Amino acid sequence: MALILPKHYRQRLLPETTEVAIKMVKDSFQRQLSKALNLRRVTAPLFVLSGTGINDNLNGVETPVNFTIDCMGGVRAEVVHSLAKWKRVKLGAYGIAPDYGLYTDMNAIRTSEELDNLHSLYVDQWDWEKVILPEQRSLDTLVATVRKIYAALLETEQLVYESFQHITPRLPKEITVIHSEQLLRDYPGMTARERETEAARKHGAVFIVGIGGKLSNGEPHDGRSPDYDDWSTPNSDGFMGLNGDIIVWDSILEYPVELSSMGIRVDAESLLRQLEIAGELGRTQLPFHKSLLEGKLPQSMGGGIGQSRLCMFLLQKAHIGEVQASIWPQDQVEKCRAAGITLM
Repeated sequence: MALILPKHYRQRLLPETTEVAIKMVKDSFQRQLSKALNLRRVTAPLFVLSGTGINDNLNGVETPVNFTIDCMGGVRAEVVHSLAKWKRVKLGAYGIAPDYGLYTDMNAIRTSEELDNLHSLYVDQWDWEKVILPEQRSLDTLVATVRKIYAALLETEQLVYESFQHITPRLPKEITVIHSEQLLRDYPGMTARERETEAARKHGAVFIVGIGGKLSNGEPHDGRSPDYDDWSTPNSDGFMGLNGDIIVWDSILEYPVELSSMGIRVDAESLLRQLEIAGELGRTQLPFHKSLLEGKLPQSMGGGIGQSRLCMFLLQKAHIGEVQASIWPQDQVEKCRAAGITLM
């Protein structure tokens, strides 16, 4: 994604008011999310020990920020990319019952990001996870949860409007669910990003199912690690995948914005299948993967919801740097300033 500088951009809120609005959005949405999904808040780590298999390895090529711990004999730790697997361990440790779960404020550093309107070195999201029963491993369970999350988005958008009535709501009343294979059939000849763009532009808000597994053209819609979301089990539509992304259409950037990645988590069978597909069977020797294969972790579903991205979208900002403090290339700072975009 290249830097987008919308023509005639005008900030809806001054920087000082933006700070107040950010807190309002975050406070409101996490309350809505917690109530809708039966989640309680827990404290999360900023870093974990290397070699445990707990850190999210994203697409498998990103190197986490890491350091040695002198007082522990030089053992190495790494800053989290996300808490996709850590949360599942906590569900088991706390003995949380089916249909209940936890959420946390996840803060990460991703040094491989290409910095633009939506991507920052600093990643902040609500990471959530809940226990499900084996018989709930279905597309119906996934979609029902997506609709609850979307209802929380609508509630928070309405609160923004009630507080700042010049910021009018943009989200449609319903989110459209569509499989990535169906998008491929509907928009032949397009790239995955172009298909996402057309779907988001048409519907306003979409949940694209099936991220990570190969489609009929031999390519995945997008990358997904093989050891947390289940992207290789057939769903009720006959397509592969029990995971997906919530994407909304941003009329300011005229670009799709992914707000959440989520899914039913792998069980022992799908973990082995996906590790084999990815050529990563060696991970079965890591502590996390051993625990899962030995049946020591609960069945679960979960995801992450971008905090700054949500604030950016609901407050109708043009750049994620308008709602979070991070580091940006100087030329990007200057281009944004010239376009009326003030980065924190």
